[in-house]
Amino acid sequence: MPIKKSAKKALRSSKRKKVFNLRYKRNIENSTKKFKKLVSGGNLKEAQEFFKNVQKALDKAVKHSYIKKNTAARKKSRLSRLLKKI
Repeated sequence: MPIKKSAKKALRSSKRKKVFNLRYKRNIENSTKKFKKLVSGGNLKEAQEFFKNVQKALDKAVKHSYIKKNTAARKKSRLSRLLKKI
């Protein structure tokens, strides 16, 4: 356990950040998984509509510094390539 006042505060803030980071992580994972399932199922129209949600999840993660901007751009690019294949 931390002894100094600043270390205690750092522990509190890191616990809070962990909750938010897990939320962003789960949101990205779940949305990409659902999108890939739609694409593999051949539901083109639904996949195109859901792709907006995937982009939104990635952009929010970038906004809150969970992932870097280029990482999000790379993921979006790869997912859009999947969408164009069908």
